[in-house]
Amino acid sequence: MIPERHVETFRDVGEFPPEEARRMLVFVADTARAAGLEDYKVVVNVGPGAGQTVFHLHWHVLGGKIQGLA
Repeated sequence: MIPERHVETFRDVGEFPPEEARRMLVFVADTARAAGLEDYKVVVNVGPGAGQTVFHLHWHVLGGKIQGLA
């Protein structure tokens, strides 16, 4: 999920007004719920050393059963 306003990385999230930042996080949770996910991970890679290759703030929502866990 990518916000409309461009910032390069989560490191710059402070550029968003608090209400806008809150709406982004609520959107992530609502989208996961709408996709039928009850359990999921939200991942943000921050900087090249952490694997960031797309330099526009975005979230990865990873859902599904993890193998090997009861």
